[in-house]
Amino acid sequence: QVELVESGGGLVQAGGSLRLSCAASGRSFSMYDMGWFRQAPGKERDFVAAIWSVGGTTRYADSVKGRFTISRDNAKNTIYLQMNSLKPEDTAVYYCAASGAGGRLWVQDRYNYWGQGTQVTVSS
Repeated sequence: QVELVESGGGLVQAGGSLRLSCAASGRSFSMYDMGWFRQAPGKERDFVAAIWSVGGTTRYADSVKGRFTISRDNAKNTIYLQMNSLKPEDTAVYYCAASGAGGRLWVQDRYNYWGQGTQVTVSS
């Protein structure tokens, strides 16, 4: 069992930056592949970024590539999402998730555990 708690969301002006954190409880955090998803009002939840447990390989949605960076600190059981050059269209609730299944981490059903989400609002 893994519990995930996101933090770091808030209100920021367009062009600004935020860093989201996701703290995990439970054992064997380093064995899980991790991801970030987001859900804007009235829209489906979409993939943002993922990081594999082996080798630290990362993958990003095209909409955030070059602006967002996902990272993990296994010693702290935490993953991060550094978000730069934020745009109003980045406004959403951001969720972190843990996958024991691996593989296509851009697909939501690969994930076993989800956090409660943190709100990010980017004003124009």
